[in-house]
Amino acid sequence: MVRKGIVAEIFSKAMYSDKPQSHIVGYIDRGKTKETTLEEFLKLSENFELIPATRIAYIKKENNILYSKIYKIS
Repeated sequence: MVRKGIVAEIFSKAMYSDKPQSHIVGYIDRGKTKETTLEEFLKLSENFELIPATRIAYIKKENNILYSKIYKIS
């Protein structure tokens, strides 16, 4: 289960404190993982209307994984 609070917190921080284009979102689309920038993801998902938070597999900034559906990040 995706903890939307964690995802929302990362998105909020990226949009208002960091550079959103430095964040990469990996999301599941038809059984395959696709990657895009956070800015582009928000446009594609129409603010989670077309692509819900439950389909986000991971969020990373540079080489650091900030959120992963598979691995617990502390």
